Amino acid sequence: MSVITRLHVVVSTRLAELREDGERGDSPVPTAVIIFGLVAVAMAVTATALGAANDWMDNIPTHQDPNPK
Repeated sequence: MSVITRLHVVVSTRLAELREDGERGDSPVPTAVIIFGLVAVAMAVTATALGAANDWMDNIPTHQDPNPK
């Protein structure tokens, strides 16, 4: 029983300490919004680069066989 009592005291003490500490850092919501924005910008840059690369590849002339049979 002493292990359970000790565990209860430790958990209760830690929860009381956490309730006292008013500043626990930033909310995860702004961080998630920033990450979403960065992902959206990265996707836009990737799509633009892919489009430019495809256009460049489409402008390469096709091979012509110099000795048609």
